[in-house]
Amino acid sequence: METDDVSVREQLFHNRVRETIICVLLFTCLYMVSYLILTHFKKTAEFVTDDIEDATVNKIALWLCTFTLSVAVCAVLLLPISILSNEVLLTFPQSYYMQWLNGSLIHGLWNLVFLFSNLSLVFLMPFAYFFTESEGFAGSKKGVMARVYEAVVLLLLLALLVLGIVWVASALLHDNIARKSLYDLWEYYLPYLYSGISLFGVLLLLLCTPFGLSRMFSVTGSLLVKPRLLEDVEDTLSCTTFEEDTLSRKLNCGSTSCWVKLNMEAMKKEYQTVRSQRIALEMRRKASPWQRNLGYPLAMLMLLALTVMCVLMVCFNVLELLLDETAMPRGMEDPHLGMASFSMFGSLGAAVQVVLIFYLMVSSVVGFYSSPLFTGLLPRAQDTNLTQIIANCVSLLILSSALPVFSRTLGITRFDLLGDFGRYNWLGNFYIVFLYNMLFAGLTSASLINTVTWAVQRELIRAFGLHRLPLTVSRSTVPFRLLLASGLSKIQ
Repeated sequence: METDDVSVREQLFHNRVRETIICVLLFTCLYMVSYLILTHFKKTAEFVTDDIEDATVNKIALWLCTFTLSVAVCAVLLLPISILSNEVLLTFPQSYYMQWLNGSLIHGLWNLVFLFSNLSLVFLMPFAYFFTESEGFAGSKKGVMARVYEAVVLLLLLALLVLGIVWVASALLHDNIARKSLYDLWEYYLPYLYSGISLFGVLLLLLCTPFGLSRMFSVTGSLLVKPRLLEDVEDTLSCTTFEEDTLSRKLNCGSTSCWVKLNMEAMKKEYQTVRSQRIALEMRRKASPWQRNLGYPLAMLMLLALTVMCVLMVCFNVLELLLDETAMPRGMEDPHLGMASFSMFGSLGAAVQVVLIFYLMVSSVVGFYSSPLFTGLLPRAQDTNLTQIIANCVSLLILSSALPVFSRTLGITRFDLLGDFGRYNWLGNFYIVFLYNMLFAGLTSASLINTVTWAVQRELIRAFGLHRLPLTVSRSTVPFRLLLASGLSKIQ
């Protein structure tokens, strides 16, 4: 019996060591990738200044931002890794090389992401912001430690304020629980706070994702070479080149007139815009017929298919919510990987679920940065200050940490939430989940219909040359007969 107990303890020890090594390796890779991304966008002047103290503070804040961004990327990968791990274990149930891929490892990843998300949102990112903005208390000796003391004091005051707000909110909603759990900080208030943050993230995804799904068509179209029906590319390119040369001469003339000084910045922006248009036109002219006439339509059809598939899955989930209680999102303690597929279509359906999860995440990020409220946060290569980097990392972490709950609530996947992700109070409310699904389906359908109709109208107007009409003429009042007549005259 003692030998059996020792062997069991050894096995548990080796399993724990193996899982720790895998998690450390995964997080190290994500940390390096995140550091490269932030290095690409950071403003170099903030890190090579003559003030060694500011440079040190900025480097420490950048390391904290890198940690937060790596946690956000890991949160995005939670559901895909879990779904693919289950399918791999189903495909190779007896494989010796796949024994390390088990439910304990996946459950540990979910718990670590939840812990690090709380740590980053509640402590690290506020500390990074206060650390970069602090200068030390008045009368104290200047240095990095003085700024650390001030940042810690501000962080403690913020923590007291936030915990007070959380306690008041919980007292209003659950009076008895709030009185009994006044000192239960770790087990009650932090998960309660993160539940509110997750609800905010899910609501933000509800607003950004439908808008992002519609914006994906224009963003993809700007990256690809798209065909222009009934348009002379050579004529447009020559006009753009002439305009670029004119602006270049105006910028290089060195005139000292007051008018040029006042409009120099606007002229530089116009020159950059015209130059980018000229480069895009040259790429379109050099593109092969296959790339010009086949690549763009296939990309648009793929985006349309993915968007329609998302809407159909959400509509099917709405019907299941009305008929079956098991369709409600819930948490589970043991994932039981390798027992059954989480899709009725097997491995193919699981692969489609993974693709849709990534597609929704990309669409939500596109919609977030395209919205008028958050356009100013859009990072620029080598020109993003540290405060803006902190704001971007916080925003991406809120979106990505809400992605598992978002995907499960919409019925994109049947993989139930693990760990503390399934402890959110609002997940068990049928009316919230049902209304959320209906709003997402309605907003996405409306955005998609609006995008397609406006895109068709815009392309027809551009193809028939009506975009050259003076601005005083309203294009919405152009009759269809004029549009048809213009098209027939061009064809003839």
